[in-house]
Amino acid sequence: MKLRFLHAPVTDLAAADAFYRDVLGWEEAWREGDDTVAFQIPDSDIQVMLSVDPDPAGPMYEVDDLDEYLAETPGLTVTAPPRPIPDGAVAGLVDPAGNAWFVFDQHPEG
Repeated sequence: MKLRFLHAPVTDLAAADAFYRDVLGWEEAWREGDDTVAFQIPDSDIQVMLSVDPDPAGPMYEVDDLDEYLAETPGLTVTAPPRPIPDGAVAGLVDPAGNAWFVFDQHPEG
């Protein structure tokens, strides 16, 4: 499991995009359509992923196989069952204190 993203939900993607780019001076890492953009945190392997989706804020951890991880990790509280994302799937979870976090896998065609 590797921390890859910090999910930050936004209501105005253009305003959030301008803040991270123009105020913080961060570089855009990638964009998915008109609803998601990621910025590379300087001096880090982690990216902030801004999205207009209704998911809560939280860290996103990459695993090799999402279904396998969920099946082999007892005691997880899944709040959003696995759903497709580009080249993979993501599931939403909460820890015992109610903090949201996500687990995803990616298997790009190659």
